Amino acid sequence: MLISFADALAEAERRGAAVGAFTAYNLETAHAVLSAARERDVPVMLLVSDQAFRSAYGPPLLRALLAVGEAADARCCVQLDHATDLGVLRAALEAGAGAVMADGSKLPYDENTALVRAANDIARACGASVESELGRVSGEEDAAVAAERGALTDPGQAADFVARTGAACLAVSIGNIHGRYSRPPQLDWARLEAVRAAVDVPLSLHGASGLADADLTRAVSMGIRKVNVNTELRDRWFEVLHARGPELRGGSNLLALGGALIEGVREVVGAKLDQLWSADA
Repeated sequence: MLISFADALAEAERRGAAVGAFTAYNLETAHAVLSAARERDVPVMLLVSDQAFRSAYGPPLLRALLAVGEAADARCCVQLDHATDLGVLRAALEAGAGAVMADGSKLPYDENTALVRAANDIARACGASVESELGRVSGEEDAAVAAERGALTDPGQAADFVARTGAACLAVSIGNIHGRYSRPPQLDWARLEAVRAAVDVPLSLHGASGLADADLTRAVSMGIRKVNVNTELRDRWFEVLHARGPELRGGSNLLALGGALIEGVREVVGAKLDQLWSADA
């Protein structure tokens, strides 16, 4: 069933956990995510990347994810991720997205603020929510390239930014990146603590695929309430394709291949959800 962005985050806050937000480029991935969530009775988010939504199949993909989410036993919200253009944000919201991420992290502070505030005006009219980013999480959302950390979130700006934009969730940059880490990440825990103390909205952590389990658990214990995962799912997809593709190619058995892909991704999602909700008693 579809639930609101706010309700998913509120449940995570009550239970001292974090909502897993997983990028879905197809229905097999969505089914894997929802199956793992149903087994654990926890809410999840299905993410559509900005690049995917801008493609020819993007709007139909978003509508398909909404349909799958509505029919599922698991609770989920569908979100457009890392969009930088108001027209794209509006299109996703009007298509039914429960939330969007208005990403002005590459813009000067005032322009980032203006983008998120404008997106929030559109979202409110659609009954949806907006996530924003202060600082900049570097790297690529759709390709696993090595990257260095970007500009870190300024705790001194965080309260003003949230107040001026009306954002329902703030993505932090504390040494995390998208894609692959070029060296073992060193997260700035003092910065996370300061941002958490400065704002009263849930915090999200992007680029979780390369983080050590201990770091992810610590981040959740310090108030992270949403964690984005993409690279690990794509890595498992290609691992399964490499392992099972030659075996199934002779019979062109797409159904069997699809089932293997779903199971492989479901295992990754399940392990991540177990960790994100491990604090829940």
